[in-house]
Amino acid sequence: MIELRDVSKTVMSGTEPLTILHPLSLRVAQGEFLSIVGPSGSGKSTMLGLIAGLDAPSSGDVLIDDVNITRLDEDGLARLRGEKIGFVFQFFHLIPSLTAYENVAVPMEIAGIADPQKRARGLLEEVGLTGRAHHYPSQLSGGEQQRVALARALANDPPIVLADEPTGNLDTANGRHIMDLLREVHRTRKTTLVLVTHDAELAAMADVQLVLRDGRVV
Repeated sequence: MIELRDVSKTVMSGTEPLTILHPLSLRVAQGEFLSIVGPSGSGKSTMLGLIAGLDAPSSGDVLIDDVNITRLDEDGLARLRGEKIGFVFQFFHLIPSLTAYENVAVPMEIAGIADPQKRARGLLEEVGLTGRAHHYPSQLSGGEQQRVALARALANDPPIVLADEPTGNLDTANGRHIMDLLREVHRTRKTTLVLVTHDAELAAMADVQLVLRDGRVV
């Protein structure tokens, strides 16, 4: 499902090269739950961005379903993400001028999915927000906003969900609720789940843990 082959990432820091991620290889099987854990600055989010095609590696190849995404142009990457990948971010990234329902429906309308209204309502019900569908993000709590973000991530029924510190901006109770929802999605939909976190307790919930420090696997 996901494969990294000798992938690395180096950027320029002033006049000096800075290696954020040293070469690593990894395979994530279909339906697997992988957690990437490590302190701030260890390369976790960089690795997730490379898997998603949001960033290009300095060396190596990233494959999604045997497609080498490092060879795709921007249009090809956008299509692949629309079809195969759902995102959950730490800071929600909802569109503030749209209601919860509209935030969930937009990806389906873009993809041309039939009857997006029924599916959006069903997804909001799945995350426990039936009565909040017509509220704007500013009218929702942080936990509710993250549940909308999760429903939006599932809009096109992606086989892969990438979650970057999804509980990092929430209190303990709401964070636990989001993790319970993510684990239920993984269990019932057989979704491949990749979770980035600095929380060892959350990371331990995964089938496989990858521990990073200073851009290296430890």
